[in-house]
Amino acid sequence: MTKAELQSLLAQPQRIVITTHHKPDGDAMGSSLGLYAYLVQKGHHVKVITPTDYPQFLHWMPNNSEVLIFTEDRSQAAELVSAASLIFCLDFNNLSRINELGELVRAAEGKKVMIDHHLDPEDFDDYRHWNINACAAAQLVYDFIVNELEEPELVTKDVATCLYTGIMTDSGSFRFPSATSDVYRIAANLIDLGAQHWRIHQLVYDNASENRLRFLGHCLSEKLVVLQEYNAAYISVTRDELQQYNIETGDTEGVVNYALSVNGIRLAALIIDRPDRVKLSLRSTGDFPANEICKKYFNGGGHRNAAGGTSDEPLDAVVEKFKHILKEYKTQLLQ
Repeated sequence: MTKAELQSLLAQPQRIVITTHHKPDGDAMGSSLGLYAYLVQKGHHVKVITPTDYPQFLHWMPNNSEVLIFTEDRSQAAELVSAASLIFCLDFNNLSRINELGELVRAAEGKKVMIDHHLDPEDFDDYRHWNINACAAAQLVYDFIVNELEEPELVTKDVATCLYTGIMTDSGSFRFPSATSDVYRIAANLIDLGAQHWRIHQLVYDNASENRLRFLGHCLSEKLVVLQEYNAAYISVTRDELQQYNIETGDTEGVVNYALSVNGIRLAALIIDRPDRVKLSLRSTGDFPANEICKKYFNGGGHRNAAGGTSDEPLDAVVEKFKHILKEYKTQLLQ
C-alpha cells in the first residue's frame, strides 16, 4: 500500500482498530491514544484494543475509557478486528508481541499499518512507518500525522498530551541518547499545543501505591546484587514476594533503573518469576548491547540499552545463567 492509497482510505470513514504490545507501557498507550484522538476527528470508528491490562498510572489519559482489553472480552475484540478495514499496530513489529490477538490480526482482511521503532520487523504489514532511531513510537505517530499525512492542525490538546506521555516515558524523561534535539523540539511543540508537561510527569511518576514503594524498598535493601567484577547488577524477585506486596501490573516498571544507577554499573537486570514464566528486563549504558543478550539467550530483544526476554527455566537457574553470560561480555563491561 502506498502513502497515496493510505491517504485515500483515511479520507473516508473507516472501521479502525489500534493495538499495541503485551503489558502496554507509557509509549504503547500514549501512541495508541494519541492516534485514536487524531483519527476520531476525521470521522472514523476507532477502538483501541490492548492484549492485556496495563498500569493504573496510565488510566488518566484522554479517551482511556475507549480501550478494550482483549483478555476481558475476547469475542468483542475478535469481532472488531475482523470487521476493521484498517489495523494500526503500534510500538511492536512482531505479532507474537500481542499474544493470541496476533493470529486474529494476521487473519484479518483489513490493511495493517505498522508504526514502530524496534529492530527486525516481521513482514506482516501493508504500510510501515518505521525508524529504529526514534526514541518512541509516540514520536513516530507525531511524525506520521504531521509530516506523512500532513495534518498538523489535527494535533489537538488530547493528541499532544498522549504523545508527550509516550515520548517522555520511552526517553527516560529525556535522558536517554535517543532524546535528540529533534525530540526536544517535538516536545516543545506538544507543550505549545496543550500538553501540561509538569502534570503528565506527576501523574505518571508521582502516583505510586504504598505497596509499590514498600516493594521497591525491599528490592533495594534485600534483593539488589552488585557484581563489581563485571560492572553489573541484578535484582531477582520470587512469586512469593510478588504476592507479599500485592504487586499489580506496572508496579515493577522502572525498578531495574535503580540497579543501573549504582556508580560504575554498565548492565542491570530485573529478573522476575511470573506465574507463566521468568521475565527479564535489561538496561545498559553506552554502547553495551543489552538487546543482544536478550535475543541470544532469553527469547527476546529490544533496543541496545533497554531490552527484555523470558525463560521457562526456574528463577534460580535463570539467575545463574545470567551471571554465567556476564563472563562472555566481561571485556565490554569493563571498558
